[in-house]
Amino acid sequence: MENLMISANAVLPMCLIMALGYGTHRLGWIRREEISVINKIAFRIFLPCLLYYNVYCSDLSGSFDPLLMAYAVGGVLLTFGLSLGYTLLTEKLPERRSVMIQGMFRSNYVIMGIPVATALLGSDQLGTVSILIAVVVPLFNMLAVVVLEVFRGQKPKPLHILGQIVKNPLVIASALGILTLAAGIRLPHILERTIQNVSAIASPLQLFLLGAFFQFSGLKTYRRELVTVSAAKLIVSPGLFLGLGALLGFRGVAFVSLIGIFASPTAVNSFTMAQQMGGDAELAGDIVVTTSAVSILTMFLWIFLFKSLGMF
Repeated sequence: MENLMISANAVLPMCLIMALGYGTHRLGWIRREEISVINKIAFRIFLPCLLYYNVYCSDLSGSFDPLLMAYAVGGVLLTFGLSLGYTLLTEKLPERRSVMIQGMFRSNYVIMGIPVATALLGSDQLGTVSILIAVVVPLFNMLAVVVLEVFRGQKPKPLHILGQIVKNPLVIASALGILTLAAGIRLPHILERTIQNVSAIASPLQLFLLGAFFQFSGLKTYRRELVTVSAAKLIVSPGLFLGLGALLGFRGVAFVSLIGIFASPTAVNSFTMAQQMGGDAELAGDIVVTTSAVSILTMFLWIFLFKSLGMF
């Protein structure tokens, strides 16, 4: 019963915030174009502040785990490879191929990983999660740019990909946080409190916007693709990489970080990227919506299972 309550406390508050966003949109209090504008602001201001502050307040020596970094990167690359191989064999349309691959390997780690870690371990244990973001987020972005460029018939340009990574606000914030922490720089109290207050807005706002973005229309058109991507993203991937991670001895904050990477739904900004780079934008949006909805159940079950096994 204790493990059940811990699992519920980690997932249900996020569900309620998303439900609030969905209800707000259904009542007509927020329009779809307004969601995109607010999401852009959150991506450029609130989320970077959250990442920077989490790294800034962490113990770098205790948070940096080379083995965990290597495992996370290897898992993402293997997931990408398996997704690529499967999609090439089962899907003929290039614009759908790129979106399906992105849907299967690219996790909503920033939005889901931090709230889950906070609920399970407390806000003082987020250093490892935040530092891992500085490694995993650039990798997600790089692989997404490559696959979208390839399947719209263009040869990937290394300088363009590097530019996309360097300009990513989440990458910049994580890197600045690590540099500030490593150099032992302490911000003025007023600035520190400002960043702290702004960062507190980030996760609830993104969950709210994710709920407001949710819609049921168009789900029948892509039934096969949505079932495939959801099963791969929320069942196969976490079953494989969380199970292997447990066997390798990852525990505590390290294991919770892996839950954020391998058990969370498809990244929200994968829809925007697909829309801008010639992918099937409608399918991309439906993948985000479907995996986000189904993950309410699957993340609860994964957290309950591994909490019962004493992984954290």
